[in-house]
Amino acid sequence: MTTTTAQPAGAQTGTPQAGSPRRRGKRSPGEGRMAAMLLSPTILVLALVILYPLLSAVHQSLYQAESGLDSDGFVTDVDSFVGLANYADMFVGESGRRFLNALGNTTFFTITTVLLETVLGLCLALAMNRAFRGRSFLRASILVPWAVPTAVSGLLWRWIFQSDGIANTLLGSEILWTAEGNASRAAVIIAEVWKTAPFIGLLVLAGMQVIPGEVYEAARIDGAGWWRQLGSITLPLVKPTLLVAVLFRMLDALRMFDLPFVLVGPGKESVETLSMLAWDESNQLRYGSASAFAVMLFLYVALVAIVFVKVLGADVTGAKDLKLISKKSRTKATRTQGNSELEIAEQKKAEATR
Repeated sequence: MTTTTAQPAGAQTGTPQAGSPRRRGKRSPGEGRMAAMLLSPTILVLALVILYPLLSAVHQSLYQAESGLDSDGFVTDVDSFVGLANYADMFVGESGRRFLNALGNTTFFTITTVLLETVLGLCLALAMNRAFRGRSFLRASILVPWAVPTAVSGLLWRWIFQSDGIANTLLGSEILWTAEGNASRAAVIIAEVWKTAPFIGLLVLAGMQVIPGEVYEAARIDGAGWWRQLGSITLPLVKPTLLVAVLFRMLDALRMFDLPFVLVGPGKESVETLSMLAWDESNQLRYGSASAFAVMLFLYVALVAIVFVKVLGADVTGAKDLKLISKKSRTKATRTQGNSELEIAEQKKAEATR
């Protein structure tokens, strides 16, 4: 006796069955056009506020203002094309000395402040994450320095670091905090850490809030103490958030300008950064060299960001999480499809044996 079984709908035509997983990575032309149309305003704004100023700075850095006489004998300033001369001047003479000094100050402030802010921010996050009476007041008071504008913060610390200010009164000394030397560097570091450490603390606290409490309960049952929980649970789980916070702070510290400018003042070699150097050159109407300094600062920031993301693996865009979710979805869809095919095969086998 021959038994015939009906094939599932769509088996002969090759059309996907109902409930079958849709292939990922393929989009219709309509979806691509819709995505481009929705992203076009953002791309246009970014091109106007980022790409155009950057290209203008690169173009201006290839020129240099020179004085000359016109046909009537009047002195005029003209921009003459000098190529890469402005970049070559960064490493020779007085301009080179100032550039290397500003580069060293920028790197020193970035490493020192970000390191101290990371340690202090992590301590603040651990304090704000604990459940105790008055926790809301503690969180609000910790975030106050971050809410203060940088210029106001600089004026506040300038008043504290006066020769007859609170700092010298408490220390019982007469340190010139806003003059040249290591004291001015220390003043900038203290003011910067005080202001921006709550930023890292806030981001790390957000990462701690999503850690399930059952994980800590299981660790306590296994006999893990506070330090063991910190090293084996808290730090590994908040590492992605902490890396992103540190990256943002590094990029912000590399562009430091307003705090040392207000606190110590311009023209001080001990605290002059690349941003302050570019401002000083433009203030002297040397726009070519100022643009060259600004371009070098941009390349420095971009290089640090790329190395940080590649070496430490900071997931800034969330691409790793998206790939993990897509992989889990594909695995689940494959298992569902395999189970469906197995059920169909068993059904055919049962019908054939009847």
